[in-house]
Amino acid sequence: MNFIKTTEQDSNYNHLEKMSINELLININNEDKIVPLAVEKALPQIEKLIAVTVNQLKKGGRLFYLGAGTSGRLGILDASECPPTFGVSHELVIGIIAGGDSAIRKAIEFAEDSTSLGWNDLKSYNINQNDVVIGIAASGTTPYVIEALKKCNDNNITTGCITSNMNSPLSLTAKFPIEVIVGPEFVTGSSRMKAGTAQKLVLNMITTTTMIQLGHIKGNKMVNMQLSNNKLVNRGVRMIINELKITEQEAELLLKEHNNVRMAIQNYQSERA
Repeated sequence: MNFIKTTEQDSNYNHLEKMSINELLININNEDKIVPLAVEKALPQIEKLIAVTVNQLKKGGRLFYLGAGTSGRLGILDASECPPTFGVSHELVIGIIAGGDSAIRKAIEFAEDSTSLGWNDLKSYNINQNDVVIGIAASGTTPYVIEALKKCNDNNITTGCITSNMNSPLSLTAKFPIEVIVGPEFVTGSSRMKAGTAQKLVLNMITTTTMIQLGHIKGNKMVNMQLSNNKLVNRGVRMIINELKITEQEAELLLKEHNNVRMAIQNYQSERA
């Protein structure tokens, strides 16, 4: 199995500085169209990783995303959106980035090259055999991620990965690899573009499908969402009205009482059963 680092191959375009704004936009958009098709090819791999993730979380485990640079930031973004969207604990899905929280905004030089910090970061969360660790690295060669996953494997912790190179060291390390091969970037080596977009799409799939499987969605509604602003409160009221066929005033009182759409619906139905 040959490892070909397509994320670093020369762009299919040249003399970008000579292109008009319109030409640049059209060409970037053409490249972006490749991404969902590449994700589609990886659906069997994505399904396997989600299945084991659901199983581990049902055991009381947690989901960890581990990455550096753009990959780390995307993992943190996805993890941070789970509590308000699905009403789960901030401790259920955890994003970790090489260099710590300061690296979210500013790059930390050589943090991704450490062979020990990834595992140390995971140990600070008392990582255990019920947990799942997904390493994210477009190149599939990031030492911070690879070495952490090796340690996870040594400790019987479930490992997965998201990468954009076939047969990379990361893919060969993870027990459940996801390889989304998007090809060379529009700007050579700028994996925040197509590879980053692919990562975001896959992360959306992982958490959304997992949370649906764990019962945090009813119908197609976010019934466990946190009511953290007026927009979400109004959305919650509409959900209750549609589900129970009651007045807006009644729905508002129910939501105020229970502060949760699912609980409001369940209590109303049980009282009238």
